[in-house]
Parts: sequence; C-alpha cells; structure tokens
Amino acid sequence: MNPGDFKKPSGDLLRVGQGQAAYLTFFPNPLPPKLSADWELTRQLSDADRALSELGGLGRTLPNPSLLVAPFIRREAVLSSRIEGTQSDIADLYSYEAGQPTLPGMEKSAAGEADAHEVFNYVSALEYGLKRQAKLPISLRLICEIHARLMSGVRGEHAAPGEFRTRQNWIGGATIDSAVFVPPPVAEMMSALNAFETYLHSQDTYPPLIRLAFIHYHFEAIHPFVDGNGRIGRLLLSLLLVNWNLLPLPLLYLSGYFESNRQTYYDLLLGVSQNAAWREWVTFFLNGVIEQSKDAEKRIKRIQDLQSSWDRQLQKRRVPALTLGAARALVETPVISGNLLAKRLNVSHQTAMKILGRLESAGIIKELTERKRDRQYFAPEIIKILR
Repeated sequence: MNPGDFKKPSGDLLRVGQGQAAYLTFFPNPLPPKLSADWELTRQLSDADRALSELGGLGRTLPNPSLLVAPFIRREAVLSSRIEGTQSDIADLYSYEAGQPTLPGMEKSAAGEADAHEVFNYVSALEYGLKRQAKLPISLRLICEIHARLMSGVRGEHAAPGEFRTRQNWIGGATIDSAVFVPPPVAEMMSALNAFETYLHSQDTYPPLIRLAFIHYHFEAIHPFVDGNGRIGRLLLSLLLVNWNLLPLPLLYLSGYFESNRQTYYDLLLGVSQNAAWREWVTFFLNGVIEQSKDAEKRIKRIQDLQSSWDRQLQKRRVPALTLGAARALVETPVISGNLLAKRLNVSHQTAMKILGRLESAGIIKELTERKRDRQYFAPEIIKILR
C-alpha cells in the first residue's frame, strides 16, 4: 500500500511489523464523517427519497407483494455474486434449484455448479437475515450468522465461515507489499467493528440514505472476514432498507448498479479511504438508489402486465380458478413441479398435473424434463423479466 496515494485519508495509516517485514494498514475513522451539504446534493437526495418512496408505494398497493420478494432476492444474489467474479445468471440459479443443467431455450452461461452454489447461498443468507432480524437486531452477531450461511460449502468454506478474521488480509496485489488497500490489523479491526455496530444503532442528523452510504463504505474498509466481505456489505444494505422502514419489503437492490459500474464502485470506495472523497461516493450511491428504484418499478410493472395478460388468456379458456392462482404463483416460483404445486395449492398431485397441463397448453410454461414422472416446468417470460 503506497502511502503517497493517501493524500487526505479518512483514517489513520498504521505500520505493522518491523524492518523489511513491515507493512502499512488503514484504520478508518469512526462514523459519521463531516459531509458538507449543498443544493446539488440536496436535490439529489430529494430525487433518491422520491424514487424510493414511489417504489415503496407501489409495493404497498400490490395485492400480494410477497410474491415479488423471492424473484427479486434471486436477482440480487446473481448480481452481487457476479461482482465477485461468478458467472451465473438468473436462469443458472433457477436451474440449480430445480436440479437441472440449464433451462430450455435459455442461453447457457459459462457458470459451473460451484458458481451457482455460491449464488444460492446468497439467497439463503439474505432470506435468513430478513427473517432473523425480526428477533435479533442488526448487529455483529447477526452479520456473523449470515456470513456462515453465505460461505457454507463453497470455495471460501475454509475461510472461517461466521467468524471474523484472525489474520491480516488485503485487497489487490499478489502480496501484501503490492496491495492496493490493506484493512486494519485484527486488534484494531475489532475496535473498528465495535464502533461500526454502535453507529448502526445510533442516531445522527444525516438522512437515512446518506447514512447507508457511510455504513457500506465503513464495512468494506474494515473488511472483517477472510472472504465474502463485498457480498455481506451489499446484503446489509438490503436488510437495513427494510429494518429502517425505508421500504415495506426488500424490493430495492443496489448490486445491479454496482455491477454495471464495477470499476467506478471500487474506485470511489478507495477514494474515500485515500482522499476522504465522501461527497463523490455519496453522490454515486444516491444515483444508484434512483436508478435501481426506477428499474425495480419497471420490472414490477412488466410482471403485473404479464400477469394481466395471463389472466385474460386463461379466462377466455374458462379454466378453473385454481389454474389462475397457479399462474400468478409462477412469479414467486417460475420453476415448478406437480409435487410443489400440489403442496402449494393443497390439492392432489393429479389435480396439480392437470393445472400444469392447462398452463402448458396456454404457452405460459414449458416442460423442463422429458420423463413420465416428476416432471418440472418453467415460465420463460418471468425469467426474461428478471434477467
């Protein structure tokens, strides 16, 4: 880590070790920083608040908004994991969950099963965190519990899942001497984490969205795990948006914005450490809130339009009400089987298969398997909207 790059650091440079074995680390200042307000930043914050409010309002008017949570979580899992180098897309994830090599008619990505497993773990970790936060405050303990699920059985499973690191790590460079950034050593890391947790539960004069920008940077600068820090940091944003009542349901995910602006994302996080470039980072973050709120709204409306089209199509066929309900359930579960549908609708397997046959005849679903038993189906239009 080159000390010359840290011209106006937002923390302290700490030297560890002696002689040729010595190296520099970065210890971030406690939150909050001093951020000067101006009319441009105020306007941008207002736009972000309005976009988020409109998304929240749409979520509240949906007849069954919980149906959208599962597919949106999966889209976030794919994009957040892709920032870390996985190649899986939404079709790969649903294929993995269905036990299929790929979905028919979908372009197969370069992802392997290991990548899909990592993405699936992100889904499990986020779903666990959303449920667990009802009983346990967002805290270091909860973060460790989520990390344990994220890293279970994947390539980082030997990197102490659920435990903060006990050795030095770094970012960029083959060795610590050539690293672009070196987070604080273990003892100072624990001190920084305690300050981080205190800020999570404190109140200050900064608006919630700006506080979220602060929190995301601070967690990444501490880098408390051997692996999985980026994913946990982005997952934490999703939890806090719901925990702070900024959204009624987890419908906003920033990983799509971060992934499409990956290098800028990394550069701005580093810029805060090196030059206290808080305003640039906050501006970028608020732009992400605006862009992703609008993107989520568009996807929700596309799903609503698709559901309306299915309803009209099935009503013309005079199908039973259960078939209409099964079509609507495809939003949450676009890959489905007779057994799964029977359990979901509380009907017999025979009835479930008749429903699936009607949906297939209407062109709403396609068969995944070419076998007589345990047939699986998928809804290609839902997958396309989520990609």
